[in-house]
Amino acid sequence: MKKALFAMAAVVLVTTACSSGGNNSTNTSAPSATQNGQAVTTVSILAKDFAPDDPNVQKLIKGIEDGMKAEGKNVKLQITPVQSGTYSEKMGLLLQSGNIPDLIYFQGGDYQFATTQKILEDLTPYIDKSKYVKASMNPYNIERMKNYPYLLWLSPVNSAIPVVRQDLMDKTASGKAALENPTIDNYYTFFKELKEKSGAKYAYTTAGNLDELDAMFGQAFGLTTTWIKGTDGKFEFGKTTQFEKEKLEFYAKMYKEGLLDPEFLTKKWDTKEKAFYDGQAAIMAGTQGKVIDLYNSKSTAQNGAGAKVVPLPPAKGKAQGYTPVDTSKESRGFAISKTSKNKDMAFAVLEYMASPKGQMMDKLGFEGSEYQIVDNKIKLTDKFAAWYPHFVESVISFTPDKEFDPTTPYFSEPAAKSLKMFESNSTKDNIFIMPADLTAKWDAATAVYKEFAADIVTGKKTGADFDKFVQAWNAAGGKDVTDYANKTIK
Repeated sequence: MKKALFAMAAVVLVTTACSSGGNNSTNTSAPSATQNGQAVTTVSILAKDFAPDDPNVQKLIKGIEDGMKAEGKNVKLQITPVQSGTYSEKMGLLLQSGNIPDLIYFQGGDYQFATTQKILEDLTPYIDKSKYVKASMNPYNIERMKNYPYLLWLSPVNSAIPVVRQDLMDKTASGKAALENPTIDNYYTFFKELKEKSGAKYAYTTAGNLDELDAMFGQAFGLTTTWIKGTDGKFEFGKTTQFEKEKLEFYAKMYKEGLLDPEFLTKKWDTKEKAFYDGQAAIMAGTQGKVIDLYNSKSTAQNGAGAKVVPLPPAKGKAQGYTPVDTSKESRGFAISKTSKNKDMAFAVLEYMASPKGQMMDKLGFEGSEYQIVDNKIKLTDKFAAWYPHFVESVISFTPDKEFDPTTPYFSEPAAKSLKMFESNSTKDNIFIMPADLTAKWDAATAVYKEFAADIVTGKKTGADFDKFVQAWNAAGGKDVTDYANKTIK
C-alpha cells in the first residue's frame, strides 16, 4: 500500500483555519499569536504521515499556511512528534494521556473514542455546509458518514484489484480468453499456463492471508456479502457456508498444483511485491488507482515497457464483483475532537485541501519541483515519485486548470483503468460495526476461521473438516455474533 510504502513517525501537526462548516459558537479560543499585526489561530492535528524532518512535509505545511492566508485565514502549522511504533497504539496512548488535538487522523482505534469516550465530533453539519469536501465524496463515503459520522477520508474505496504483468500474460494463449470471459475455469487455465510458459514460479502471490485472492474469486463462489441469507430467511456468516467451503477447496487445489505462492502465509507487502517485480509471481493485487500506478511504474522500470500491469476483472461464477464494500464506517480518516475550541477552523483545513488549489498542492506538489509547466501543460518531474496526497486521494473533483503532458499523466493507463473497473464491479456489503461487548468473541471466532482456512489451503485439513470448523467457530463466539447480525441487518 502507498501508505505503507511511505510510513513515517506519527506526529502532532498544529494548524489553524476557518470554515463555513459547523457552528461558530464552538470556536471559543482566543488567537494564539500575532503575525505582522494579524491574529494567528492554532488548531492541532495528529497525523500519521507527517515527519518533522521530511522536506516534503515541510513544503506542504508552508503551502497550506500560505494558501489559507491568501484566502484570509491566517494560520500557523507546527509539528510535534509522538512516540514511534504502531501508530494506532501510540496515538491511543497520547489521547488517553489527555493530550487531545483538534484534528486527529485515525488508522484504527477510533471506535472507543467515538462511542465509549465520546470525544469525537459529529462531522455531518460541517460536511453539509461545505463546498469542496462534499464535492470530493464518493457514494460509499456518503453512506459511511451516515452510519458513522466521525471519520472523514476523501479517498477511493480501499479495495484490492488483481493485476498481471503484460509481458508474462503475452506468453500465454489463454490470457485473452480469461480477460474476455473471466470464469473460474478460464482463470484456472490461465494460471496453469502462466506457470508452465511465462517463466513465473507460481501464478498468484498474496501478503499473509487470502484477502487479496478473495478480491478475485470471493463473489464468483457466491460470497456476495459478509452475511448471507439462508433458505430459512436467517443470516449466516458467509465464511461458514458451503460457498466458502467450495472456495477454500479451489484455493487448496491451486496451492497443491503450485499456482498459489507457497509462502503466501509469511509474505509481507514488500516481499510480495518483490516476487512480482522479479517475475516469480505473475499476479498480485493492490488498491485501485495510485497503488496500481506505483506497481506499474516499478514493474516497467525494472523490466521494461512490456512489463506494464494489466488490471484483471473479478472472476465470474455464482456472481461477479470485487470484494464487497464495507459501508459501516471509514476504516481510517480525520476526526475533530469534541474538546476542541476551534472546530470550525479545524474543518477549514480539510475544506481548503479539498479545494482546487489545495488538491493541486496535495496531489502534485509544487511547480518547479514536483512538476513544471511546459507548453502550457503539467509535466511531472522525477521528484513527483516521492510525493503523495495526505488529505484527498479522491479524484472525483480533481480538475487542474491545465492538461497533463501526455508523457507524464497523473494516472497511468493501468491505474485509470483499475478505477473504472472497480466502479463497474463494486457492490455494497452488509457488514456492521461490531459492538464492544461482542468484539472479543468476534476476534476469537475470526482467529478460528483464519487458522482453518490456512490449514485447508495448505493441505493440513480437507473439506471433510468443514463442519467441525463451523462448530468451533460458533463455540468461539460466532453464534452470539450471528444472533446479533440477525437482529441488526435490515
